[in-house]
Amino acid sequence: MTSLHPQIPELKNNFPLYDTDYVGWLDSNIEKLRSQNYAQVDWENLIAEIADMAKRERRSLKSNLIIILIHLLKWQFQSDKRTGSWERSIIEHRRRLKESLKDSPSLKPFLIEIFPECYADALLQTTAETGLPLASFPDQSPYDLSQILDGDFCLNNTGVAEWKHNLPIARPTKRA
Repeated sequence: MTSLHPQIPELKNNFPLYDTDYVGWLDSNIEKLRSQNYAQVDWENLIAEIADMAKRERRSLKSNLIIILIHLLKWQFQSDKRTGSWERSIIEHRRRLKESLKDSPSLKPFLIEIFPECYADALLQTTAETGLPLASFPDQSPYDLSQILDGDFCLNNTGVAEWKHNLPIARPTKRA
């Protein structure tokens, strides 16, 4: 078998490469899979890497959702301190969420499942960043997932959620 990296010595089963030269290990296993040399594939580490890839995708989705929620909350509840960076952040992280869901539609149920947890995380972060008390914010997210993903959804200058087509959304009730 010809190695993609001739300067890297072939090691028996190439498993030690996983710890010493990650890209060399990847290239070696790709070659073995392409040549259908399945007995020589480092299955244990390959399976672990694939599982880690799925975890990274889920973590990225969660992170993007939390960032959108933080900036929507700040936009709505701290309107006197609005900056263009909040809006740009919402646009960018919304784009990332949509791209992830387009590339991996199977992530949508996961996004729905983690939405309440992400809102809770966003609340904690928002209170830390704004200094506003937790009681300033609704218990439940004032935005649903369709609004989070909708590029036409924004908050107007009074902090009331609306679509750019001027269809107002009911203002959420605040905690007691």
